[in-house]
Amino acid sequence: MDSTKPSSEIAYEFSPLIRVYKDGRVERFVGNDTVPPSFDPKTNVDSKDVVYSPQNSNNSNALSARLYLPKGTNNNNNNNKLPLLVYIHGGGFCIETAFSPFYHSYLNALVSACNVVAVSVDYRRAPENPVPCAHDDSWAAIKWVASHVNGSGPEDWLNRYADFQRVFFAGDSAGGNIAHHMGIRNGREILDGFNVAGIVLVHPYFWGSTPVGNETTDAKDRAFFDEIWRMGYRSETNGRDDPWINPCVEGSSLASMGCARVLVFVAEKDKLAARGWLYYEKLKESGWKGRAEIVETKGESHVFHLFNPNSENARVMLEQIASFFNHQDNP
Repeated sequence: MDSTKPSSEIAYEFSPLIRVYKDGRVERFVGNDTVPPSFDPKTNVDSKDVVYSPQNSNNSNALSARLYLPKGTNNNNNNNKLPLLVYIHGGGFCIETAFSPFYHSYLNALVSACNVVAVSVDYRRAPENPVPCAHDDSWAAIKWVASHVNGSGPEDWLNRYADFQRVFFAGDSAGGNIAHHMGIRNGREILDGFNVAGIVLVHPYFWGSTPVGNETTDAKDRAFFDEIWRMGYRSETNGRDDPWINPCVEGSSLASMGCARVLVFVAEKDKLAARGWLYYEKLKESGWKGRAEIVETKGESHVFHLFNPNSENARVMLEQIASFFNHQDNP
């Protein structure tokens, strides 16, 4: 093919993740692999895919999620139903899906360790669908999940096994960013019969124009995160201090967080760790009536639990999340 043709001309490239052509075509170099839903004998967890939005707001393809259920669950009694987790994957808003090997394996382990029903949300990705498309899709998925509160929704697993008084949101990296915003939106748009007991943010992707705490001042490091945000969010109105990426800017309303508890995980060697600490402090100071907790994993980097799921630190993190989900203060 002649590289001078418009369809082959590169608009920009962000190595090693993504390339965007001038005709709008996007080529992703990582995060493209997927695995089908299945029963996982190692964790004794079953999974299946469902459609939560047959046609999204841009009249494009249907949006799906992957459901996970501990095998052997047979709880028709409301008193024995399982906590419900809505999980949102990471990938800088641009790569990975709910169906990637990373996330399928992690959700199997998480569901087994925590004994929960889980809905892992897939969403439209940037740059084709810039922020807040991912957030809008995630909220649409949450509303679809909430449509099952009376036991008459379209998905049997949720009708039969999910306890809608013990709902949790969780996500890592960009998914942690989205999970935060879902908590804020849940505080503003109350869903009847849908009680969000807590939110878990794992190495959340928050950023800003000015370094905070012990955050890196290295120009190359900061340019990396700046570029990810430019790919994810096309508006230059507020840039790196837009509330979508910087929830701690002046005027942000952390006090409207719609849950009772928030658990933030940071990793010592993660260049985003200082943002997680700042978020934790600002949330506590905001006037929000809930309880915030933070856990720092020493010697680890960003989303280490996905890259090294069998490590001791990954195992400890699973136990900490399970403890958070099954805390005695939950309804």
